[in-house]
Parts: sequence; structure tokens; C-alpha cells
Amino acid sequence: MSARGLGARLSLWLALQSMIGLGLVCGALYFGFDWTLDQRRDETLAQKETAVRDLLAQTRGAHRPEDVPHLLQDMLAGHGDLGLRLVDGAGQVVFSRLLPQAVVATAPVHHFQMSVTDIPAPVQVTLQLDPSADQALLQRVAWLLLAAALAGTAAIALGGRLLVRRSLAPLHQLVAQTSQLTPYTLSADSLAHRLDGRAQPAELQPLIVQFNALLDRLAASYTQMEAFNADVAHELNTPLATLISGSQLALRQAASKDELQELLGSQLEELDRLAHIVADMLFLSRAERGSGARRTAVPSLAALVADVAEFHEAALADARLTLRIEGDAAVRVDAGLLQRAVSNLLGNATRHARAGTEVVLRIRTLEPCTTQITVENSGSTIAPDHLPRIFDRFFRADTARAQADRHHGLGLAIVAAIARLHGGGTLAQSQAGRTCIGLWLADMTQTSSSCAAS
Repeated sequence: MSARGLGARLSLWLALQSMIGLGLVCGALYFGFDWTLDQRRDETLAQKETAVRDLLAQTRGAHRPEDVPHLLQDMLAGHGDLGLRLVDGAGQVVFSRLLPQAVVATAPVHHFQMSVTDIPAPVQVTLQLDPSADQALLQRVAWLLLAAALAGTAAIALGGRLLVRRSLAPLHQLVAQTSQLTPYTLSADSLAHRLDGRAQPAELQPLIVQFNALLDRLAASYTQMEAFNADVAHELNTPLATLISGSQLALRQAASKDELQELLGSQLEELDRLAHIVADMLFLSRAERGSGARRTAVPSLAALVADVAEFHEAALADARLTLRIEGDAAVRVDAGLLQRAVSNLLGNATRHARAGTEVVLRIRTLEPCTTQITVENSGSTIAPDHLPRIFDRFFRADTARAQADRHHGLGLAIVAAIARLHGGGTLAQSQAGRTCIGLWLADMTQTSSSCAAS
């Protein structure tokens, strides 16, 4: 069952509300008119009571008692909607002209008594007014109001339908624009299109801004994916080409045992490089799927960093660099992952630091339950437009791809992944020949109160 369109639902609700509104108005008019007729009947009975009283008062001494019925009959001439009955104190009917039995049940009745000359005891007077004419008029008014309500509802529904259709025209334009961005035509050119919101109402502007922002992120992701595919192809192509060419050369010409061992050793190095690339990519894939860090208590972060620094002593010495560790903190982290992140930061600094300078590794507690680890070195300044991308996969600020045979450009991407697994992030600064790259970690295993207390 297909969902009803927004225009149809708005038109239906508008017609329903119009019918209810007009029905309430017409109902109020009907009951108001009915009340007005009731008031008019009461006023008519009051006037007739005054007339009867005056007539009976005038008969005192001027007319005989037997003349009273004739006088009343003359007064009622031309008033067929009135009924009158007089009963004396002895229960004798002095005068009676009753309404038809069919209307007596609904006719308003007015009772009063008065004294009349030569008639014993007060006379009981009953006045009745035939409501048939008012009821017929009220019925005609009811039909007129019903017709007016239905006609008004139809007119409002038709006008509302046209208004809704016109109001939804900008939305249809947006649908037409978005239909040009289909998954089947996903490309750099199609991702360059954005929704044009200049002719759209203010209510749709936030949606257009959010959608265009989504397209911006999608275009950036698509561009990054294309660059990633190109980088993967490049990183895997070099060792594979070396393996293939070496194997073909060995098959084409006879080689001694020593030459074969040397060839196999070279190919083993390339295979080891491929294995490292694949292992790093698998790690990044698991990290993006949300594989969390297994936190344990580390009483001294400086001691953990010092253990990592021992593995880099030879590389630091070859580069004629010295290492200084500043600060300490007690944290709850995944020690193995953090050692890997620190090792990547130290390796990156060692490769890019100027010989004869000092590399500084700092540990700082920024706020309760947040720890920062940075590695600072002296060397070439990283361009400002490269800083936001140094944690991307396979990105190298050095376009010449120096040392690409040993470092495949995933080290800082792994640092960023480890930071995210610890609820943190990364930072990078470079100016005046000093470059500072690092990460910060959030100890999410502690409660907010314990963090504040610490």
C-alpha cells in the first residue's frame, strides 16, 4: 500500500478542518436563530396577555358577562396562531378557542389569572401560541445553513488544494534536483552539483544547507577513496613488480645457489613489506568498525614511553638525534596500542628531524581524565594546507615519496585510529621549523565524579 502524498494529506486535513469550522459556525447560527424565535414567541405571548388584561378590564361595568366571549372572539380575529381559554372560579369555561391537537404538545403556554366583573372568583387564563410557522422557518434556515456549509467546505477544499500544490512546487523542484544525483551516476562531476536554494522558502533552507553539507562530505570521501585506491595500487605495485621481475629473471637464466638465495632474500623483504601494508590496513579496518581498546591501568606513562624509545635508540643514533621525555601521568589505556602509536610518532619524527637536533616527547594532563602525548622535532616546516591531511592514509607531504620503500604512509593514520579508539583525537602544528604531532586520550572508563575528584 503506497503512502498518501503530502499534498493529498494537507488538502484532506484542510477540507476536514473547514467542514468542522463551518459546521460549528452554522450550528451556532442555527441555535442562535432558534433562541431568537423562542424569545419572539415569549414576547408575543406577553403582548397578548397585556391585550387580554386590558380587554377584560374594560368590560367592568360596560358590558355584560355574556358579552365577554364575543369581545374575545373579535380580539382573536386574524390571529389563528393563538389559543385562549378562560375558566372561572367555579370551574366553568367562560371562553375557549384551542389550537389543533397536533401542535398543542409543542406550543408554548402562558398562564395567568385576574378578576373580571360579575364573574365569581379570579378567572384562570391560558394563552397558547402555535409554533408551526417558526418551526417551518427554522427548518428552511437549517437546510440553507447546511448547503452553505457544504458549498463553503467544497470551495475551501478546492482553493486549499490549489494553494497546497502551489506551495509544494519548490519541494518538487528539490526532488527534480536530487534526482540528478543518483548512485548510478556517481562520479566526480555528479558530486560537484549542489542544491540551488535561492528560490526555496525559508523553511527549506536548513534542509538544503544540511543536504549540501552532506554532499560536501560525500565528495570529500569519494575523493579520498579515489586517492586511497591510487595509493594502495602504488604501494602494492612496487613490491609486486619487484617480485615478478625477479622471478622472471631467475626463470630466464641459470643462477647459482648464492644468486638464488640473494634473490629469495630480496623477494622475502618485499613480501614482508606487503604483509606489513596488509596488516596495517586490516588494523585500520577493524578500528573503523569500532573495535574498542582494552584498557588497563598504566601507573606511569613515562615508563611505557621509555620502553618504546629503547627500540628507537639505534635509529635516533643513526640520525644523530637525542630524545628527551617530559612529564608523566597515570592512565587507563590499551598499553599495546598506545606503544604502537608512540612508536609511529617517534619514527615519523626521526625521519623528518634535522640531524644534530633534539626530539622532545611530552606527556601532559590537559584536564581530568584527558592526557596529551606529543612529539616535537626540528626540521622542514609542513605547509599549512598539508597539516589537516597528514593523518590520512598514504598521505606524504614529501611529493618525492622519500623512503617509500620502507615507510608506506599508514603510520600517522594508525595513530589517529588509536586515538579514536581511546575516545580522543590528534593534533598537528608546524611553524618556524618546529613540528609538533601528537594525540590526546580520554579515560572514559572513569565516572565524571571521579574525574573531577582527580
